[in-house]
Amino acid sequence: MANLQIKGIDDRVYEELKALAAKENRSLSQQVLFLIRRLISRRKAFETSRSGAEVLLELSGSWQDSRQSDDIISDIRKSRENSEKLAKGF
Repeated sequence: MANLQIKGIDDRVYEELKALAAKENRSLSQQVLFLIRRLISRRKAFETSRSGAEVLLELSGSWQDSRQSDDIISDIRKSRENSEKLAKGF
């Protein structure tokens, strides 16, 4: 079985790892191995998930309509149930 030594860990990160290990009743080494295994097992999900920006870019231009924008807006306003109430104001 291989060994791994990690150098240069920020003190705050080290203390957080120690606290988490204590909370989970694990040694520090066990906790680090647990976290590494969990990250590796979720790697595919991370690789295949799209960012919010990618989703928005995919949606841009997806609504195609040959009508003019004024006609579309007019249809939307007509379809609203409370359009008369809003037109009169609050």
